[in-house]
Amino acid sequence: MSKQTIVVFGATGKQGGSVVKSLLQDPKSASKFHVKAVTRDVSKDSAKSLEALGAEVVSADLDKPETLSSVIKGAYGVFSVTNFLEKLNAAPEIVQGKAVADICKAEGVQHLVWSSLLNVTELTGGKLKNVHHFDSKAEVEAYIRDIGVPATFFLAGYFMSNLPGMSIREMPDGNWGLGLPTPANAPMPLFAAELDTGKFVKGIFLNKDKVLGERIYGATAYYTPTQIIEEFKESYPKVAATTSYNELPAEVYKSILGSIGLPPSFQEEMSENHQLFSVAGYFGGANLDASHAIVGEPLTTWKQYIANNPAFAAIKS
Repeated sequence: MSKQTIVVFGATGKQGGSVVKSLLQDPKSASKFHVKAVTRDVSKDSAKSLEALGAEVVSADLDKPETLSSVIKGAYGVFSVTNFLEKLNAAPEIVQGKAVADICKAEGVQHLVWSSLLNVTELTGGKLKNVHHFDSKAEVEAYIRDIGVPATFFLAGYFMSNLPGMSIREMPDGNWGLGLPTPANAPMPLFAAELDTGKFVKGIFLNKDKVLGERIYGATAYYTPTQIIEEFKESYPKVAATTSYNELPAEVYKSILGSIGLPPSFQEEMSENHQLFSVAGYFGGANLDASHAIVGEPLTTWKQYIANNPAFAAIKS
């Protein structure tokens, strides 16, 4: 029996790369699926490493819709993801996501997995209306549903990679700490995107009948900032006595982002993004059990993620 082709966009990024690796390194999925890894530059080392795993690496550009049809044609499934941070602009994401959906519809793709997020403006009744990288993905999700493409919607949680060296770091006074504009008891769905996206998406492709039309929430568990910093202190006892969590006023947090060159619009966006945890919940309060049920392997815990993180090399005992 011939293998079904899965097209993976963003194949050299955190989410897409994890999907390619997970599909190819698991004997069950590798025997069922042929993986077509899409990147703009097939000559870079990250692309060649996917080729070495057995992926067919192909070139296409989400900004050039005319390059997409040939890579999607004949595919059974597609994993589609866009990168807001590349341009700090939601409008191109919407165009890109809808373009992939249109081609999936035209080519008869049987299972599209869209990397989506919730519409924060709607979820919060307009209280938080500047989290554009959520609202844009939600708009594409609504479009996919409207045009009738068979699809499942994967919602990635809060990236663990956002914390080491960025939010958890050594302060000017020599102490370590975590500072966010988020209450200490707010639930944050932590997610090791580069390690665990593929575990979820593989489960989605292997369980189509169970998940078609559903949202799958990608996170290991809900952690509060208090739990995050306590587990960090347990992992790095050398600095435990002088490490703390500090809830930052929104303006202070935005000024920190401004100090590293991020524009005011993105400062506001990220401030509201972190307020979402306590205002309505990153996933709107959704339980993770059903999403975990399709994953056939352990997910990465926060302690595992930070165990040998290079950002903390200087304080490893």
